[in-house]
Amino acid sequence: MSIDNILGLCAGLALFLYGMHMMSEGLELAAGNQMQKILEKLTSNSFVGVLVGASITAVIQSSSATTVMVVGFVNSGLMTLNQAVWIIMGANIGTTITGQLIALDVGQIAPLFALVGVVMATFLKNKKIQSWGQILAGLGILFIGMNTMSGAMVPLRSNETFINLMTNLNSPLIAIVVGAVFTAIIQSSSASVGILQTLAKNGLIGLNQSSFILFGQNIGTCITAFLASLGSNRNAKRTTIIHLMFNIIGTIIFVLLYTLLPVVSWIESISGSKAAEIANLHTLFNVGTTLLLFPVGKYLARLSEKILPITEDEKENVKTVVYLPENVTSPFMIIPNIRLESIRLCEMVGKNINRSLDLLNEYNEKLYKKIIDKEDYINYLSSEIINFIGKTSTETMQVQDSEVLHTIFNITAKLERIGNHAVNIARSSYELNDKKMAFVEEMNEIKELELLISESVRYIGEADLFKDKKAYNYIKDAENKLDDLTKIYRNNQMKRLQKKECTIEACVLYSRVLIDVERVSDYFAEIAKLCKEYQISFKNN
Repeated sequence: MSIDNILGLCAGLALFLYGMHMMSEGLELAAGNQMQKILEKLTSNSFVGVLVGASITAVIQSSSATTVMVVGFVNSGLMTLNQAVWIIMGANIGTTITGQLIALDVGQIAPLFALVGVVMATFLKNKKIQSWGQILAGLGILFIGMNTMSGAMVPLRSNETFINLMTNLNSPLIAIVVGAVFTAIIQSSSASVGILQTLAKNGLIGLNQSSFILFGQNIGTCITAFLASLGSNRNAKRTTIIHLMFNIIGTIIFVLLYTLLPVVSWIESISGSKAAEIANLHTLFNVGTTLLLFPVGKYLARLSEKILPITEDEKENVKTVVYLPENVTSPFMIIPNIRLESIRLCEMVGKNINRSLDLLNEYNEKLYKKIIDKEDYINYLSSEIINFIGKTSTETMQVQDSEVLHTIFNITAKLERIGNHAVNIARSSYELNDKKMAFVEEMNEIKELELLISESVRYIGEADLFKDKKAYNYIKDAENKLDDLTKIYRNNQMKRLQKKECTIEACVLYSRVLIDVERVSDYFAEIAKLCKEYQISFKNN
């Protein structure tokens, strides 16, 4: 094989990959954010989830793109692990459409597709038409790349080295590994399957050998989602494990079928060409694996959690209500449940405010992320409590019960706001660290404020404020003292600024922290007053 043939092969592969990229990009521009919205909203039903995954992947011509999108949704909490299973199954079906298009052998009119697409994308002003022109041009370039690769591979028919290599691929395991590694390198199963079809069209490989390479290609395509999950949370990593398990299990099943059934002869009998044989086998593999694994899809999610176990931190952040019943019953019966759920919220908020104050002393990226993650839980739980109280309050109830519910409603709202201020303090710490600044003289002042806040948090969680006068008076006095101290500390900071002992940016950040701490103290004092007045305890018994 000459250098010209090698360069031709590389050029063809480059055109194929670029054509796929153009199609995918054009479709994203044409559809806007619709594909993401569909993925977010239509995954509650498993069957619909498979259809959505298949449809979107068929449109964007890349299972890797769909799976990476799903990894992103799982990472952000927009999609559960169970929902991701169905989309991944569908994506594996949808990716087979590229092979079927290649099998139709429309390469002869590919230059016409490319020309019309380029004209639409270049000379027409309508953005939608330009996007569809990009799709058409991409499709044309994809097939031009296939034809270029096909022409470059013709000399391989008589190349002894290549023939010997193909002979060694009679070992199913070696063929599977070759397919997986090659696809992992170029990060596109559609491209690697297209190359396999080109080899078959030129008589360079038989269906029996290419079958096992094809199974390996399905495994290799998981690399893209794996790379996308490296910087994501553990649930996103479990999504890639599910993707990998799907293709490995499918490969094991089909290797066994090859030993028991005449799969090769059956595929050959229903296919009109060598390229169609591979396309049909690819479709059979993914549709067959989906049908076999569909009934046990939820167990794939559980198995991924066994392979990558749930940590204690994850358990803490699994959003759920513990004490609120599903249905509203007698207010007298459910007020204790609402109170217990509010105690959970109070504990979360107290821990988060303490974490944020600790962060000012020494910045820690892991602690910062924990504060942000916990804030999501705080927002969720406060919303659930408030909504539940709203439903409960519509029922006929005694005045005393109504007052208690209204008070817990107000306390919940104040706790949620304290949570917001905890995040504000954490973000100030992040900004301080990001700008390579640090509070030095300010830290002694912050530690004094932190002590007052921490003690208020402790008393609210450990005392019956309507009984324990010492605890109640501490919170009330701490709020007054903290107000006085923040005024003094603001003046101290202005003096430091005038003496050029701190920068303007550090002064602004410190002022923001003082405002947040002051508001937290105000809210704790207001909560303590409500607890005392209506005899509500947030004590964790």
